[in-house]
Amino acid sequence: MIRSRQEVTVRYAETDMMGVVYHGNYLPWFEIGRTTLLKELGLPYRALEAEGYRLPVLEVAAKYFRPALYDDTLTILTTLSEKPILRIRLDYEVRRGDELLATGHTVHAFIDREGKPVRPPPSVVAVMSKAFAGKL
Repeated sequence: MIRSRQEVTVRYAETDMMGVVYHGNYLPWFEIGRTTLLKELGLPYRALEAEGYRLPVLEVAAKYFRPALYDDTLTILTTLSEKPILRIRLDYEVRRGDELLATGHTVHAFIDREGKPVRPPPSVVAVMSKAFAGKL
């Protein structure tokens, strides 16, 4: 299992008139978590794109428990539990301190510049093999 942690501060534009975060704004936070985890692994998204690969979203889910509010400092915890083979699934937790506000996941496919599904590039395979070595 690989985990990443990223903090964000809720901006006023992400809230409604009550100061509560609009539910759709959690998805960009999931993206922040995903790109941060990949960068920390040595796989910056910009480099994947330069190699001709994209990771479109195939599936997204979110479950909300408590509202995030304007100016809250939130922690996005991103987890990659399984070595990606054809698809990559990431799980997310959004927390305010110890309080769990939301959970979610995204599933992505690897595609080439023409939009055709492909296996992960050698750079991803090498990094993931190393990261998951000895892990079941």
